[in-house]
Amino acid sequence: MIDKLKQLFAVQPATEKQGPGQHPLAVAAMALMVQVARVDRQQDDRELQAMLDSAVRAHEISPDEARDILDDALLHADDATSLYEFTGLINAHLDQEAKKLLLQHIWQVAFADGHIDRFEEHLIRRIAELLHLNHREYIQAKHNAERAHTAHG
Repeated sequence: MIDKLKQLFAVQPATEKQGPGQHPLAVAAMALMVQVARVDRQQDDRELQAMLDSAVRAHEISPDEARDILDDALLHADDATSLYEFTGLINAHLDQEAKKLLLQHIWQVAFADGHIDRFEEHLIRRIAELLHLNHREYIQAKHNAERAHTAHG
């Protein structure tokens, strides 16, 4: 599972022939995090930093690689017409365990500013549904992220 997530955030050349390559998957995952950070209309630098820290720590990539992925995700999030653009790609290429861990990272972004807004919670619930995660997995990801936030903050 960890190897899958490392692959997810590994920066790959965009010219890969087999499937979308890992970079587009990483951008899709990060774009979901961006959507959550923006849903309350108060995108916070702590949330952006949480996205970068999460990618660097959990996926063993450099800060520069994480920044490149975030920059791509910010562009794609601006152009997105629906969450399905991102969740469809993720569902096609990640297993259930990797999707649960991704949801936990999304929750960590929401917790980064110290406040879970009702719009953030609603959007994360919607993302969980689109990722085919059940209510127990949704709650477990939230609790794991909250524990991590409490331990670091």
